[in-house]
Amino acid sequence: MFEKAIEAIIESSKDSSVYVGCDSVCFKKNGIWYARYATVVILHHATRHGASIYHDLQVLPDFRNIKTRMMNEVMFATNAALEIVDFLEGRHMEIHLDINPSPKHKSNVAMKEAMGYVLGNTGIQPMLKPDAWAASHASDHCARQKPLN
Repeated sequence: MFEKAIEAIIESSKDSSVYVGCDSVCFKKNGIWYARYATVVILHHATRHGASIYHDLQVLPDFRNIKTRMMNEVMFATNAALEIVDFLEGRHMEIHLDINPSPKHKSNVAMKEAMGYVLGNTGIQPMLKPDAWAASHASDHCARQKPLN
């Protein structure tokens, strides 16, 4: 799925950083609800010379359950991280989740499970909002199919 991202990581400076995230947007088509999931791998060149964004879109039925949708986002981000981890060769990597740690926000219902899922599968402590910009900004733009300017 992220072959071009893997190639770019391999060819990049060892000082580069990699950020992974996923966000979704719901839409209705022919009376049926769907969620468009956008998973991104961001390669920050030498951690100071711009970045390249690689994304993958998946559309799944949406059952109008926020926890299920949040956990799908977590699954897609974790799977992307696992796909590229063997090619990092010491480069810094973060996994960003579009989940708010405050109980005032709906996404919080999945926080504990999401953090455990990522940590258990990757050994990496995930970043949450407001520090999860790869999910809450880059993935969001891709999910909404907006250009990243």
